[in-house]
Order: sequence, then C-alpha cells, then structure tokens
Amino acid sequence: MFASAPATPSVVLSRHPSSLLWRSTLIFPSLGFRSIPSFCWRNQQLFCNRSSPVSVQQLDGFGMDYNPESMDAARIVRELRNTFRSGLTRSVEWRLMQLRSILKLTQEREGDIKEALAKDGDKCSFEAFAGEGRRSILTLLLFRSMQIFVIISSCKLALKELKKWTAPQKVSTTLATYPSTGAIISEPLGVALVISAWNYPFSLSLEPVIGAIAAGNAVVLKPSELAPATSSLLAELIPLYLDTSAIRVVEGGVPETTALLEQRWDKIFYTGNPRIARIVMTAAAKHLTPVTLELGGKCPVIIDATADLNVAAKRIASGKWGLHGGQACIAADYILAENSIASSLIDKLKVTIQEFYGKDPSKSSDLSRIVNTRHFCRLTELLDDIKTSDKIVHGGERDEKRLYIAPTILHDVSIDSPIMAEEIFGPLLPVLTVDSIDEALELVNSRPKPLALYLFTNKKDVKEKVIAETSSGGILINDCFLHFTNSNLPFGGVGESGMGAYHGKFSFDTFTHKKALLSRSFGGENAARYPPYTASKEKLVKCLLEGDYFGLVLFMLGLKS
Repeated sequence: MFASAPATPSVVLSRHPSSLLWRSTLIFPSLGFRSIPSFCWRNQQLFCNRSSPVSVQQLDGFGMDYNPESMDAARIVRELRNTFRSGLTRSVEWRLMQLRSILKLTQEREGDIKEALAKDGDKCSFEAFAGEGRRSILTLLLFRSMQIFVIISSCKLALKELKKWTAPQKVSTTLATYPSTGAIISEPLGVALVISAWNYPFSLSLEPVIGAIAAGNAVVLKPSELAPATSSLLAELIPLYLDTSAIRVVEGGVPETTALLEQRWDKIFYTGNPRIARIVMTAAAKHLTPVTLELGGKCPVIIDATADLNVAAKRIASGKWGLHGGQACIAADYILAENSIASSLIDKLKVTIQEFYGKDPSKSSDLSRIVNTRHFCRLTELLDDIKTSDKIVHGGERDEKRLYIAPTILHDVSIDSPIMAEEIFGPLLPVLTVDSIDEALELVNSRPKPLALYLFTNKKDVKEKVIAETSSGGILINDCFLHFTNSNLPFGGVGESGMGAYHGKFSFDTFTHKKALLSRSFGGENAARYPPYTASKEKLVKCLLEGDYFGLVLFMLGLKS
C-alpha cells in the first residue's frame, strides 16, 4: 500500500505547514508574498497559528487533495524527481524546516509513537503479557524512549551543524594550477530510497531520513511491514508534518518493495539482512545506484584472563539479552573465552541472568519475545540440532504460544554446527574456549567480517593486537554496543556486515556527493602547457607537477637547464 500522495493544486505542491508560502514564491517569484492566492494564506494560518497538530481531516477544503492510496511507485519517484529538479530541497532553509518538523513530530506525538512501538516491538510487555497484566513500566520506557531520544538527538545535531556541513570546504591548491582556489562542494544525490527494519522501527526509519533531508535529497521511506503499527503511524504523521512533495512513506510488503526497487534511484539505504541486501544490490546495479547496506553478522566477544569477569558478564548480558533478546544487528553473537576463565565466565553469566530476569525468566517483563513464529522455529531448530542440543548448559526452555525462548548458554559447540554458520539473532549465546588470543583471532578472521567486535581485556598489547589484526564495522573495548550511541563515530559494516556508514555527520555524508571545485581567473597563463612542446617546456611542467618551487625559481632565472 502506498502511503502518501502530493497535493494536486498547481500552486500548493506541498502540505508542509511552513513550506506553503515558500513553495508558492518559488512558483510565482515575481508576485511576492502579497500576491499569493488567498487559499495559500488560509493554509499557512491553519498550520502556523496552531499549537496542536493538524489532522488529515482538517486538510479537506484547503486546496489539499490528499489520497494516501492513489499513487504507484513510478509516479511517486517521477514526482519526487520533479521536486528535486525544481531546486526546493537544495535550500538550507527548507532542510532546516523539515528537520524542525521531524523534531516537532517526535516531541508532539511521543505518546502515539510509544504506543505503536509497544504494539510492534515490546514483545516482552505488550504481546506476551497483555493478557496477564505483567508490564514493566521501566522496560517500556527504556525501549521506546531510547528510539525517541535517538531521533531527537539526531535532529538537534543536524539543526546545529547543518550550515557548517553544507558550506564549501576550502582546500589547498597546487603549483600546477596557480593561481587558483579549490573547494569541496557537498551536493545532494537526488531521490533516495530508505528501506527500514522491524527491530527498532522508529529510529531505524527516521535516522537515515534525517540524513537524506539534511543532505538536500527527496526521499521515500519504506518502513518494515513486520512493525505494522509504527509503519502505519509514520504513514499518517509524515504527511501532516513534512513536505510531501519531497518526502513520502510507502507501506506494504514484498510487492511494494519490489515495485520500489524496480525504479531508478540516486541512493538506496537498506537496513536488514545479507540475503535481502543482495536483492537490493542487484536491483541497484541495473541503474548503477549507490547503496548503503546496514546489515549484521556474527558479532564476536573475545575475553581473556585479565578481564574483570563480574563486570564483563553484566555488560555481555546487556549486549545480548538486553538488546531485544538478541534480536539486534549489534547483539553479541558468540563468545571466545580463554580456557582458564571460560567456566568461571559461564557461571558469572548464569548469576547475571538470574539477577536481571529472575529465577524464571519466562515471568520477566524485561525480556523480549521472539518477533514471530517463523523466527521462533528457526531458533528452536538451531537449539535442537544434533550438534547443539547436548551443549546447552543454561536455559533452553521455550514456549511457542508466547514466542518465548529462555536466555540460553551453550558451551563449546562445534565450529561447523548450524548455530555457528549464521547470525543467531536471538537469545542463544555459544561460549567457545580458545587456548590463546591468537587462536581467537584466527577463528574470527576465518569468518565474514562482523558488524561489531567486542574485546574484554586489561592488556594494552592485546587491545592493540586485536585492533590491528581484525576487520569489523566497529570495535568496542570492555563493553558491548555503546559505540552505537556516539554520533561522532561512524556506524556501519564492512564486507558481509554491510557497506557505508551513518549517524551524525556521517548520515549527511552518506547521502551527499562530494563535488570537486577548482576556480581560476583568466590570468596566470603558462605557455609550457600548450604545444609545440620542447625539452625546456617539459622540464618546466615537471617542476610544476612535482611542486618543486626551488627548481621552478632556478629554471625561471636560467640557472637550471
């Protein structure tokens, strides 16, 4: 289902409250504000003189023909491309306007957002315990507020820094081009497609959209159909707050996503798994469209004998079962522990699980459930595999009706077992013993590059060795997942775990083309660059290209042949 369409009147091409006058003056630049048709003024007053949000129903009768189901994919892209070509989205003021509107949307509709996230994502609290009356208010607040905080923080950073990000970046020039000036221009790519994921459906949808808007692009957001409440809410709210002549939401499943991927885009940003990423890349290759792929992989934890096991156990548990029950791309996937501390670590993890989730974790409202039956069956198959079933040392209980699988620890599973062949994406945690850090690194480097690598050690040389000898999207020393929260760090994968990065300015950069600019006057002519060429001209050009100022001076003075 396609979730939004542009207004049909020729004057009002945008329904964004603060862009109506802006758009009108673009269309009628010679008329000025006083000559704008009266219905534009009425629309402006409808939005700007209100302290509360505007509903879709209130748009009726104000020159806004809104029909969220009236568009096909090709038409959406065509109209967004026309908007982009008009130059609207390149305006820094327009970008700031949209970012303020996303901030306003997030703050004004926080209750609606939290309710949608509860329906979609709080498996521990909404679905599993809705009929049993057990809901952890703190868990609900933590899970939902975290996603809302991410968007508010991203908006505020972009609003603060956008003018600096968009300013031409001056660069030095060379002797060969003297006299000249050089700069790098950050220009928008065009029309972007963002395909989001279900596990953090609000933040993973809007954060890349913030980057696309900040960079000056038109954008289509395709939320995950596995988070239907959040998808529906985004489809409802974005037309009310943002300029839908440049920003759209498309709801639906495989048919709608397929229809979108058949179009020509200037950028595709996909969050999900490597299997679908290959489909996305294949579609993008048809048009040579650049892609950013935020995937996952098996994120290893390496722990040596010098680590504080009490602290490590808590941080690993938080980075596994605290992240949507392990259903997050940066969740700890397996542990490589030195022989001397493996048993002690497992004991500490058992104690930590009981501290976090009680003696019976199935009764805990702080533990997420599995997203759906298909994933539940996939995880139970991993547990019941002949190479795995006798390796369970803690947990293993499951309840399909409630989509519950207990926090489960497995000890020394076979490297060639199915649970070690794919990203687990669930509450199962294998602990493998190794004789040394070198053995751990050999195992890590024999597998596809992970999105994150977590190292627990107090040895400086071990830290330096792991950093230097492994490749991963990110590396975190003595903790799990917290690098994700730092907007000054790029977040993204490498190889099988993805390509490209975002967060903070990196989001702006991923939707931006860095255009080289070299500017010269008509002075400073150098005859050596033009034919007929001679030996002396060749030597002069060589000095220029090599930046040999001293040789150039000698040549000009006739002291160098």
